[in-house]
Amino acid sequence: MVLARRALAEGIGTALLLAAVVGSGIAAERLSPGDTGLQLLESATATGVALVAIILAVGAVSGAHLNPVVTLVDRWLGGLTSTEASVYVVVQVAGGALGVVVANLMFDLPAVELSSTARAGGHLWLAEVVATFGLVLVVFGVVRSGRPGLAPFAIGAYVAGAYFFTSSTSFANPAVTVARTLSDTFAGIEPGSVPPFVLAQLAGGMIALGVVRVLYPHVERSAADVVVPHGEEPRP
Repeated sequence: MVLARRALAEGIGTALLLAAVVGSGIAAERLSPGDTGLQLLESATATGVALVAIILAVGAVSGAHLNPVVTLVDRWLGGLTSTEASVYVVVQVAGGALGVVVANLMFDLPAVELSSTARAGGHLWLAEVVATFGLVLVVFGVVRSGRPGLAPFAIGAYVAGAYFFTSSTSFANPAVTVARTLSDTFAGIEPGSVPPFVLAQLAGGMIALGVVRVLYPHVERSAADVVVPHGEEPRP
């Protein structure tokens, strides 16, 4: 029952994250046609602030991973069992897809419309390595340094900033990447571009795992400690 509640939190949180990513992208296209820079700023701002709120809302239940790479790194650091990690990844991917469908419908678009936006090239894959490395380092660095209360704000700020300092606009999340194939809008990515993006994200996460272990070798706190210690019930 506890795992089911945590899985529900992960699914809802990831769905809301994708609704924010895709919905803000659609709104930005309509509000600022022809101005890509302004569209990116609008989407980055909306996504960053929404992410802070989402983490605060569900972090006390599941740790608000919302990202298979964060979940896998947490598994390697001992914060989750293999079963828990597997459940988290499944509901993150499913929740992300649901969030995109909802975003499409909110803006009177087909529920599912495969993206035609190709995103390929070594520079974009490198950007995904960097973006994911930075995200994982922020998540575990803030938590393992004893400042978990700052994690939602640090993560939201990093995600918003990474929209601009990476050439890929920082997907940094396999669940997000897969889900964004379902919307042929500003935030979309064609299905054929997904595999190298995901591989780059996994590589960035594994590099970050090594760095976290070096920087914080004796800390036994996981990403689920963002709001309350892993495995404890949130206080009323």
